[in-house]
Amino acid sequence: MLRYFRINDPYRLLSLMVLLALVSLPSLIDLPSMTTHELKGAVLGEAVGNKMLYVEIVDRTPPLAAVTEGVLDFVFGRSLLGRHIIAFIIILFQASYFAILLINNKAYNENTYLPSLIFGMLCFFSFDLLATTPELIASALLLLALNNIFKEIEFRVDRDSIVLKLGVFLGLASLFVFSYTVFLIGTIFILIAFARASFRKILLLLFGYGLTHGVLFTIYYYYDHTADLWTNFYVGTWQQSHVALVSTKTFLMLGAIPSFYFIISLLMLTREARFTKYQSQLFQVLLLWLFIAVLHAWLTVELTPHSFLTFLPPLAYFISHYFLLIRRRRLAEIMLWLLIAGLVSVNFLVRNRQVKGADYSGLFPKKSAYEASIVNDRILIVGEDVGLYRQNRLAGYFLDWDLSRKYFVEPDSYENIVKIYKSIKEDPPEVIVDENNLMEPILERIPGLKTLYRKEGKIYRKL
Repeated sequence: MLRYFRINDPYRLLSLMVLLALVSLPSLIDLPSMTTHELKGAVLGEAVGNKMLYVEIVDRTPPLAAVTEGVLDFVFGRSLLGRHIIAFIIILFQASYFAILLINNKAYNENTYLPSLIFGMLCFFSFDLLATTPELIASALLLLALNNIFKEIEFRVDRDSIVLKLGVFLGLASLFVFSYTVFLIGTIFILIAFARASFRKILLLLFGYGLTHGVLFTIYYYYDHTADLWTNFYVGTWQQSHVALVSTKTFLMLGAIPSFYFIISLLMLTREARFTKYQSQLFQVLLLWLFIAVLHAWLTVELTPHSFLTFLPPLAYFISHYFLLIRRRRLAEIMLWLLIAGLVSVNFLVRNRQVKGADYSGLFPKKSAYEASIVNDRILIVGEDVGLYRQNRLAGYFLDWDLSRKYFVEPDSYENIVKIYKSIKEDPPEVIVDENNLMEPILERIPGLKTLYRKEGKIYRKL
């Protein structure tokens, strides 16, 4: 297989497509349950078609991620299969583009599609990566940005379009995953260190990044809702507390094989590699890119396997370099098969709980106590019972409880009462789930709504 993908032939990408399809087939046939992120995304996609994000939907999801969820809902509804097929196509694109990127920028002494194979297989280090998530789409935009970084380092001429496009790609990525803004800071450092970028070019990069956010602000300014945008998206994103949804032991199991190959790759490269000056710079840039990815994983709000998607380009680059430097071809072939078999096996074993200590439970919503009694209703959840959305749809404005809590715990605030009244009046829920009895003082202040609902224990049903 190593010899086959080592040949510079674009038709090798067709074989890559077949191979990745075979690897992903078990997950497409035996579909896992919806993760919490997928469920929230599906609920948001259903709502975003006729409500304004951040204004009529209290949520912190980045705008392009919300638009994507709306498109996916329009095409597939809540079908997981359709969303996973789209994820497969995005993974195939990234793997193919990464190899072409390295070939065009002469990253190796030979032109090879081996990096596409390594990149594609690394995308299956965890079963849940085969899902259309904001991180997956944003990581594709970061690959486009990385290509422009390589071009700027190579040419070092006044081609302003390269830096401008670089800023735009980074800005678009941050509108899918706002924490990817850290790559803007890292890119500035890379351009100063390796391309000797002038102050004017740094301003041009910032302009490209700011242009995407400027368009977003302009849209909300036109509708006079910039305060909602600022509070719910920009401020709300950074106010979240850091939490790991997967245990440290699970992360160590999933990352053991890629980490092992990365370490031996670095050892091999420092001893055996013979770089040109430009190749040496690319080596250092990708090492810095990996460091930025580590910094992002440390800063990210919810740490999941998707948080490590930004690790894949530098890992694929270094591991591919290692295979190309092995002189004994049989040994190289064996090591490649061990990598592929190891990634697929760990993925399967951890997903099916065959490894002691592995725990994916944090990725999935907890079972709701009301699943049997509340089915196919439009609901308002005054709390965190996300699992209840599996069989129901969102009614009203309040999706993200962390942002919505302030409206319900401060019923003496006129603005809060008005917001809740508009929410229920414009999109009346059939059922209100109120575990903490927060609705009672609110309904006392809105008698017109109180007469519309009958309380049954912890829930209110519309008359």
